[in-house]
Amino acid sequence: MTPEEMVSRLLYRDGLMLVIDKPAGIAVHNGPKGGVSLQQHFDALRFGLPRPPGLAHRLDRDTSGCLVLGRHRKALAQLGKLFKNGAIDKTYWAAVEGGPDTDEGQIELPLGRLDVTRGWWMKHDPKGQPAVTKWRVMGRSQGSPLALTWLALEPLTGRTHQLRVHCAEMGWPILGDAVYGTAPRQSGPMLHLHAREIVVPLYKNRPQIRVTAPLPLHMRERLAQCGWEQEEIILPRCASLREGENQFSKSSV
Repeated sequence: MTPEEMVSRLLYRDGLMLVIDKPAGIAVHNGPKGGVSLQQHFDALRFGLPRPPGLAHRLDRDTSGCLVLGRHRKALAQLGKLFKNGAIDKTYWAAVEGGPDTDEGQIELPLGRLDVTRGWWMKHDPKGQPAVTKWRVMGRSQGSPLALTWLALEPLTGRTHQLRVHCAEMGWPILGDAVYGTAPRQSGPMLHLHAREIVVPLYKNRPQIRVTAPLPLHMRERLAQCGWEQEEIILPRCASLREGENQFSKSSV
């Protein structure tokens, strides 16, 4: 990824925080086995600061959409507290196989490690950590050979692979999930999970920052079958700052 390509993925910028549109298929940080990661390209996002921004949270390798970065240590500490306290609202879009019988609901299934040899793979475990996901049907496929449902998912907790495990446990796995769903390990569809919107109450006495990421190309065909229509995302204006000024530009998405 070139510096220009990295900057082109910027959705929001102010003195403390950046939000970028993470592409599917690339890890956000360097793993123990090495390989290419998004973090290796953050130097293009310094915008005058001495160090590149850091990750305020994580998205899976195969998940696309809103990824929040802190521009320096104090910003990362502040964002970390907001994520830890559940103050940041996150909405994901997914295409799932089959789908629920009703139009909205809530999943409450504790999660734990599958086993020590499976790294970050998770499972429903009654003795595991509490995990809660709200969901809402946005549309259903009509006349398609594969029955699909377009869901909006809101994780109220932040467990590893929470949305993927919850959907699979409910009997409607996310399309393209080769770990918890029915997708083949190779030559199957990409994971149809997208971090659509994030809402961050970063500044006291100022509006929350609401940022939306456009739907990636690999999800458009399936969600169109469920009623999604072509959209035009109006990106928020990035704040024009001299470093140190405590000002920001409100998101307009």
